[in-house]
Amino acid sequence: MAGNVYGLDLGTYEIKVYDTKKDRIWREKNTIAMKGKRYIFATGNKAYEMFEKAPEDIEVVFPMKDGVIAHFDDMQYLLGALLDTERKLVRGAQYVIAVPTDVTEVEKKAFYDLVFHSEARAKSVRIVERGLADALGSGLDVTGEKGLFVANFGSSTTELSVLSQGGMVMNRLLKTGGEDFDAAISSLVRHNMDFLIGTTTAECLRKEFGVFDQSTDSSIKVAGRNLISGVPSQTDVPISLVRAAMKEPLEECVRAIRSMIERTPPDVRRAIMDKGICLTGGVANLRGLSTYLRESVGLPVITVQEPELSAVKGLRTIISDRNCYKRLTYSMLDEDYRWLR
Repeated sequence: MAGNVYGLDLGTYEIKVYDTKKDRIWREKNTIAMKGKRYIFATGNKAYEMFEKAPEDIEVVFPMKDGVIAHFDDMQYLLGALLDTERKLVRGAQYVIAVPTDVTEVEKKAFYDLVFHSEARAKSVRIVERGLADALGSGLDVTGEKGLFVANFGSSTTELSVLSQGGMVMNRLLKTGGEDFDAAISSLVRHNMDFLIGTTTAECLRKEFGVFDQSTDSSIKVAGRNLISGVPSQTDVPISLVRAAMKEPLEECVRAIRSMIERTPPDVRRAIMDKGICLTGGVANLRGLSTYLRESVGLPVITVQEPELSAVKGLRTIISDRNCYKRLTYSMLDEDYRWLR
């Protein structure tokens, strides 16, 4: 495509951008640190470094929540600051944004307005369903296969997509993700051990122990606050406690996957039974998750390489292929778009 084009995958905790001019993907934390709720102290990775460490007068804000834009002005400022100061924003560029399918039209329009009405002065903004971008970035034959099932396990949501011959058959966005696993771990440690740990510590426990392996008696020493004495201390958290905490949110995801497969048209379902489930998203890196899903759902599960980058890699493919660009992306200004009907 002529001119500079950006592909944007706006996650709850991280922004991924494909820059055609430099032909590379870069990542930045989707975070703002605010002082006194008015002055923006830091953005991106620098702001995230202050998470759970900042003094009381500095608040760390995440403009995205549950896969959609929760604080529009903050998100617009953050995106403009990252593109401008870090990567020398090219005004008048074209943008392609990966957006969840199972959201309201108002929420989807917010993604469009975020860029189109920003200081970037975008030449054009086009939308693509994230499930399609995920599949393309995973190396799947989106247009040729009769049935594909993509499960994107993200930090705050799990997006399930059934695709067939280049189109979206079904899609569901679960408000369950990595942060729910971490919250469940923190809650169970507090309830069972009278010990308070932070979100980042819970995340470390989740990543270290994983979901499914043969080890059952290991433990990790973590720092936190003893709720009985009230003083900071350290304690050993066993793997059994972490696994028990993650059981409920994982079972919710399994029930949603089974339900979607049951409601899938027969011809598409047969193809999915052969191909299995394609696992993407940052939480897909969780050790043992693919094994757990395979045992629970009864289908083959394949975790793609660099699953956290699958959507932005799909955007790169779409931007580079004129046929994909025309077929899979759309503008919310198109006359036939349902928003304007």
